[in-house]
Formats: sequence, structure tokens, C-alpha cells
Amino acid sequence: MRRFLRPGHDPVRERLKRDLFQFNKTVEHGFPHQPSALGYSPFLRLMAIGTRSGAIKLYGAPGVEFMGLHEENNTVMQIHFIPDQCQLVTLLDDNSLHLWSLKQHSGASELREEHRFTLKGPPGSPPSATQITAVLPHSSREVLYLGTESGNIFVVELPLFRVLEDRTITSEAVLQRVPEDYCNRRSCELVEALREHPKNPDQILIGYSRGLIVLWDLQNNRVTHHFLGSQQLENLYWQRDGSKFISCHYDGSYTQWPVSSDNRQPEPLENLVPYGPFPCKAISKIYWQTTRNGLPYIIFQGGMPRASYGDRHSISVVHGSQQTAFDFTSRVIDFFIIFSSEPTAEFDDPSAMVVLAEEELVVIDLKTAGWPAVHPPYLASLHCSAITCSHHVSNIPLKLWERIISAGSKQNIHYSNMPWPIDGGTNIAPDPPQRDLLLTGHEDGTVRFWDASGVCLHLLYKLSTVRVFLTDADPNDNMNTLGEDEWPPLRKVGTFDPYSDDPRLGIQKIYLCKYSGYLAVAGTAGQVLVMELNDEDAEHVVDHAEADLLQDQEGYRWKGHEKLKTRDGPVRFEAGFQPFVLVQCQPPAVVTSLALHSEWKLVAFGTSHGFGLFDHQQKRLVFVKCTLHPSDQLALEGPLSRVKSLKKSLRQSFRRIRRSRVSSRKRRGAGGNASEVQEANAKFDQDALQEMELAPVQRKIEARSAEDSFTGFVRTLYFADTFLRDSSRHCPSLWAGTNGGTVYAFCLRVPPAERRMDEPVRAEQAKEIQLMHRAPVVGILVLDGRSTPLPEPLEVAHDLSKSPDMQGSHQLLVVSEEQFKVFTLPKVSSKLKLKLTALEGCRVRKVMVANFGSCKTDDYSENDLAVLTNLGDIQIISLPFLKLQIRYPCIRKEDVSGIASCVFTKYGQGFYLISPSEFERFSLSTKWLVEPRCIVDMPEITSNNHVHKKSGMENAARKS
Repeated sequence: MRRFLRPGHDPVRERLKRDLFQFNKTVEHGFPHQPSALGYSPFLRLMAIGTRSGAIKLYGAPGVEFMGLHEENNTVMQIHFIPDQCQLVTLLDDNSLHLWSLKQHSGASELREEHRFTLKGPPGSPPSATQITAVLPHSSREVLYLGTESGNIFVVELPLFRVLEDRTITSEAVLQRVPEDYCNRRSCELVEALREHPKNPDQILIGYSRGLIVLWDLQNNRVTHHFLGSQQLENLYWQRDGSKFISCHYDGSYTQWPVSSDNRQPEPLENLVPYGPFPCKAISKIYWQTTRNGLPYIIFQGGMPRASYGDRHSISVVHGSQQTAFDFTSRVIDFFIIFSSEPTAEFDDPSAMVVLAEEELVVIDLKTAGWPAVHPPYLASLHCSAITCSHHVSNIPLKLWERIISAGSKQNIHYSNMPWPIDGGTNIAPDPPQRDLLLTGHEDGTVRFWDASGVCLHLLYKLSTVRVFLTDADPNDNMNTLGEDEWPPLRKVGTFDPYSDDPRLGIQKIYLCKYSGYLAVAGTAGQVLVMELNDEDAEHVVDHAEADLLQDQEGYRWKGHEKLKTRDGPVRFEAGFQPFVLVQCQPPAVVTSLALHSEWKLVAFGTSHGFGLFDHQQKRLVFVKCTLHPSDQLALEGPLSRVKSLKKSLRQSFRRIRRSRVSSRKRRGAGGNASEVQEANAKFDQDALQEMELAPVQRKIEARSAEDSFTGFVRTLYFADTFLRDSSRHCPSLWAGTNGGTVYAFCLRVPPAERRMDEPVRAEQAKEIQLMHRAPVVGILVLDGRSTPLPEPLEVAHDLSKSPDMQGSHQLLVVSEEQFKVFTLPKVSSKLKLKLTALEGCRVRKVMVANFGSCKTDDYSENDLAVLTNLGDIQIISLPFLKLQIRYPCIRKEDVSGIASCVFTKYGQGFYLISPSEFERFSLSTKWLVEPRCIVDMPEITSNNHVHKKSGMENAARKS
């Protein structure tokens, strides 16, 4: 009956668990998925981005971030900040308006939704009568002007969104002052733009889509000026002094209009098609910025010739004789210019252009010659090439950190040195306690090093493996080179480039040793590169070695892609991580596991065919082991092959179902007599059942057949210095776990340092463990005599960990998809077992040892297993007794890519992709928590019309 008993309630342990474990989703890193709207407040110096999923994100100085989510999950169409307030209004595609405020709570500012509103017309009116197309927050901060598809402009009082019907500007009232011949053209159908006069808040400029523009007097409710445009209107922009405004049009032209003090009919001062005379794309937005030297900046989106450049996403900047059309790699959502917002300033003097494209944020420095891009401290385009793998390294030594930053700074010489121009708010979060790196591998063969210490995920350095191989693209190609007479003067900007020259370059596994500076990366075509950090550019030959994992076995023929061709002779590398040896697996299948031991100078690698060990000091292959089962024909077809046998897959699935039914019938028919299989299982589990108390309900683990495909797939590799042959002598060892539930253990003989280059490393297979349920092995771990996981290589040498206990007996923990099992070493006898108790059939997807410290005292911490299942749950399991401590729902079980991308950190945090361009960061620890904490102060400004004072909330925020 012991297996049906639950452990008793331990109040001391429960209290300790509350001090150790707490689940929080803390911050989203990267670029918002599917952005749809952009807003900017010159007053707060904050930028807002809305998305198609209804999210709204505010950004200021690095570390100042806020996020809100509309309950409706509709697309955010427009964002407008209320002038001189900590408020903004969003318009969704369901025609609803939402008022958001930055309010203080617990000493920090928070973004909260205050009110929501949907504009409704009179009964029986069509939806277009109230479909909002333009929003103007008035400088009085009391009302919003809402232009609609019907041509009417409604006035809504803030903050409660009360419609002021008596102040509605109807299209009929506008047409009373427009010539009759123009009225016949249905000129007031749709309000395209609303702009307040920069010097007179009692006047607003109204632009209708068919080209009519009127200046409306709010005091007298009448048109003072009308401007008759001949082309479809796209947008309007006032010049700073209010004497002129610019209209831009669908035919690729823009027009400058004067605004005189009398009532004379104004004629356009200038009508220009910048990229004519051939038909051009629409100019959808324009800025006219004045400067001290007299030459204005004219900045506009679109306008390119349709025939030759209709597929380009461009914004042109014209300043005197200088003209550049910035060519973006994805569709431009919106942009704004940062210029002098002081009311007393005579000129605009623009300093930066901020462009929100569909896949990245680009900031252009308009003060520096050549208009270079500014390196963003956040909103990084993580998916500039698709992410294929991730690797997190905690607590980076300062020396390695500085060397990586130095290598990255040499790559950023083309970026501007100007300070980040969006600098609103104050970051009050504590400084990160340590330096953390997140490494991402990409489809184009690059590895990016991100500063993951704090709220901002900042790119430090980019490593490319392409130079080692011969590809169609020349790495020296410069996409930005232009001929002197080229027109239009296009210049490529941005880093988003989703197209890979060769999918075989993709990075699949990364392993960085933070103590030695060695880095191993492995790719899609069986390539394994070992690198070391060099502070200078260097040119050298990369040594090559081949690892034949099939070992010339007959009857096997690889049907997948070929290996990558390598460059002959010396290769020039930039400062940073430089490869010195390449190990090529044969067949060139995807590398599925990788391990590096920098103290022993060994690297282990595995594919779907087997695994091998390479000595990167002597540059010599130590051994290879083929794990391929005779039935593993699918393993020979490769991920990029088109010859996968659908019939074979279906046949195997039906066989699996038939075996399951037959075995269940046998169990039902056996009655009280145990079958041979049940006897074997009972004998195998006898010791564990006596020591372990289990929950009442556990699903039966279905034994898998050795004929299942991909049983030889190597899932995990692990180095350990432990007792493998006998209990008196420990030795270096390599452990490998496969998809078929097999664990291989090899004894290694590594010569001492003085003879390391003279004698070869030798390996001999010592153990082979076959799990009876044959579930894939996803993790292997050795615990020392104190039941503590063995330290990382060189960790003890750097005094960052205690020496492992080599006196007591060691234990081996094997984690399969189905269960956790502890064996004694060196006998490898079963000691303890924990089955997963999810009736839905949950399986382990990711597992890692994490250190959890108490939030109440610095004297206590413990090592536990952080486990992610295929249901998206995270479980924390104690070591060495394998007791479930707590379970948290984290990722939706339907989000297969999110579960596959999850990576745990050494101190109880984690990252997973919530979209191709965003990491969600979460914490399982009460002690280690990285989240935004910031305050937005209300600046005090004096304008020509109003004196704005700080609110009580903001005074309290400043005091705190």
C-alpha cells in the first residue's frame, strides 16, 4: 500500500518553498510582433507602439518600458498622446477609442486603461457615418476631434468621452464656403487629416481625401480659408510659424500652401513631384523642418517611381543638395521626427528620424554628416535572420565580458555616436547583480551575443561562420554602395534579412565556456566549429577533420543534403571568436547535441546517426560511435530531403497503435497471472517502490519498440569526472543519451598537462543502459557524494564552486521524456524513480539544474530541477529525492515553437519565443527577478497659452 500513500504536510518545507519559488512573467525582449501603429510624445519623450494583437508598448530611456493589452485583442490603428499629459488615446480597428494613463503605484509608474468609448451615430445611419479615420487631441487637453468616413467631425470631451453634439463640424457646414463647382465632386466624403494651427489653437486644418483642404475657425464655427487640391490627399503638415502648410498626395507629389491673414483665395506656392515625371507611388506622410542655416529638411514617405521601384519601402530626406532615399527591408508602418519642442524655439532643428518598419525599428541621426543609423539599446530585431537555437550563460567574468564588448564595438563603427534620442522617464530598477549572456543561433550561420543582464536585451557582438565555407554570396559585398549618379539615391538601412544564402549554414547548437573563452557551434549540415577569442583581426588556416559516424557500415546510404564546401588556404577573421578547427560529421546530418569540456580540451557532438569525441588541442578524432538501428531509414533522409516516405510513417503509426491494442488485451486477459513483461517490470522497480511514495494516479508508460524510427538520434551529451569502473578510482567520462532510451558511458583517459600534446586521449566504452520504456533521454546528470551536481569545467579552478565530494558514492540521474530515474554508481543499479503523473500524457521537453536562493536569507540555497513539459507547464523537482515541489502553467500547449525554444538559466529564470521576434522572460525564483521598474515625471513647461503644473501624483513619484 506504500505507493498509494501521499507524503504528509510539512509546514516548514511549505514555508521554505514560498521563500524559494515564485513564478512571474517579467518582461518581453525584442521587437513587437506585427506592429500596426506608432506614436510619440515630445513632452514626455516617450514612444508608443501598437500591434495587431491589441498590445500597446511604451518606451523611453533604456530600462523605461510599459505594456498594456486591450481586452478586445483588436488591431491598434492609431496612437495619439494627449498634449502635455501622461495620457494617450488608442484607436482600434473595431472603431473603439481607449484612454490610457501613466499612474503611480508602489513607487513606480504603471500604464492603466482608464476609459473606453465607441462613437455611435443616429439610429439607421450607416457604419461609415461614425467610422473614425482621423484623431486630433487638442492642445487644451479637454477634447478630441474625430474625423470620419462621412466627412463629419465629432468633438469628444476628455476624459469621459462625452460627445459634444453642439460642436460637431458637419460636411454641409464646410461646403457652404466652398465654390459650387467643387461641391459637385463629393469633396467632403472622408476626413484624411486633422491638424491644429501651431500658433492659434482656435483654428484647425481639415483635409478631405478628394483634395479639399479647409481652415476651420473653432470660435466662430466657420471656414476661414479653403484650398482646392486637384489630387487625392494623403496627409498634411504645418510649418512651425503657421504661415504655410504642406499637403502630400496619391500621385507622388507634395504642395506648399500659404495661409494669409486676409480672405483671398490662396494659390499653391510650390507643387513638386520629387521622383517624376513618370507615375509615382503615393507620398503618405511628410515633414517640413526649418533650420538655422535656412535650408529646410523635407522628409517624406513613398513617392518612388511605380514601374521600377514600386516594391521599395522608402523614406526620403532632402536637405539642400543632399538627398537620400532610405530603403527599408520591410514595410514602413509609420515614422516621426525628433526636433526642438520648445515653444519659444524659432526653428525645428531636427535631430533624428525614428522609423517603425514591420520587422524592425530604425533611427537615423540627422545631425551627423552622412546621416548614419543609431544603434538601438532595445527593440532589437531578434529575427533579422530566423532564430534556430538559444544558449544562456550566467555570471560572465568581467574580462571575457569586456573582450566581447570590444569585439562588438569594432563592428559598430558605422553607427552614429549620438545618445539615444528617446530618453523619457527614469529607470529606478536596481542594477543587475551579474552579467548574463544570451546567445542566439540563426539560419544564416550567425551567432548573436545579447546582454541579458537587465530589462533591455542589447546586442553586444555578432559572429558569422560563413567565412569558413564557400557560398554563393561574397561576404565582402556591400549592399549600400551607390554610384555617384544613381537616381533615385537609394540607401539600404536596417538589419532585417530573412533570406539565407544556404539553409545548411543554420546554427543548431551552441556551447560557450565562460572561463576559457572557448566556443563550439554546430550546424545543419553536420559542421562543428571550435573557436577561441582573439582581440585582433587574424588570418589563418582552419584545420579540418571528418567524423564518419556510420563507420563504413554496409547497407546505409545518405539521401539528404551534401556537406558545405570549405575554403582552401588562410581565411581572414575579424576580432572576436575565430574558428581554428572544423569537424565535419558524415553523413552531414543536423547536429542534435553538443558538449564542450575546456579543461580537457574535448568537444563531443551527436547526430541522428551517432556521436563522436574530438580532441581540439591535438586536433584529432578520439572515437565515433554509431547508434543507428537497422530500421532507422528515416534518419538517412535528412531534414532538407524531399524523399521522406509518407507510407512508411503511416505504416509505423498503425503498427504502434496495433501493438498498443494487443498489449492492452493481453493485460486484460491475464487476470491474476502476471505476464513476463510485468514480472520484469516489477523486479526492475522493486527497490524504487520501497523507497518512494507515489501519488495515487499514474499513467502507464507504454513501452516503445526498438524498431521505432530515429532511435539512434543522440539527444544529450554530458562530461563528468566520476566513478565508472569501480568505487575506488574516478576518471573522466562521456555520457550520451539517445532517442531510443539508451545511455552510453565511455571512460576517458586524458593525459596530464605536461604530456597533453604527446599522448593521445583514449576512450573505452564502460556502460550501456537501456531504459525499459525506451523513451528518449533528454538529460543526464551526475551527483557527487553530497548529492550536489558536479561543477562546470574550470569552475572550481576559478574559486566559483566547491570541489565535488569524491569520497561518498556518486549517483546518476537519467531524465527521459517519461520519467526521472536515479542510479547508483559505479554499479548502475536503480535507486529511485519518479514518473510523470499527467493523465494527458505529458512529456519532458526541457530540463536543467537551477540554483534557488531564499529571499529571506542569503545563507540558504538549493539545487533543483527546472522541467518544462509538452503541455507548457513548468515543474520544479527536488534533488536528490525527486519530489515535485511546485507546478506552474507557463506556455500554451498549442505553442509548440515556444516550448521548443525555451531555455532555462542557472539561477531560475528562463526565456521562450512568443513570436519569431520576441522572447518572453520569466522567473521561477523569488530572489532573481528582472523586470521594468521606472517613473515618468511630468515635466513643467510654460507655453504661449497654458502653464502646466505637476500633478500631485507626479510630485509623490519624484519624492519616492
